[in-house]
Amino acid sequence: MVKAIVNINERANRVLNIVKAKHGLKTKSEAINKVVNEYGKSLLEPELRPEFIEKIKARQKEKTVKISNFASHYGLD
Repeated sequence: MVKAIVNINERANRVLNIVKAKHGLKTKSEAINKVVNEYGKSLLEPELRPEFIEKIKARQKEKTVKISNFASHYGLD
């Protein structure tokens, strides 16, 4: 475990207190971990997330449409 001394503004402190209370956490360190982990989920590349893999597997089973000329089909010419 890494220890760090951080300076946060009053608003960040209030947010951490809300997260701490909402999730029944004991310390602000736990609240910081919760916030960082939740934010980190959105930062991860989609191909690394299990729900993305399941979504792609489902799409592989969908019926496809053949397009002979991509540019004309999408009005790019």
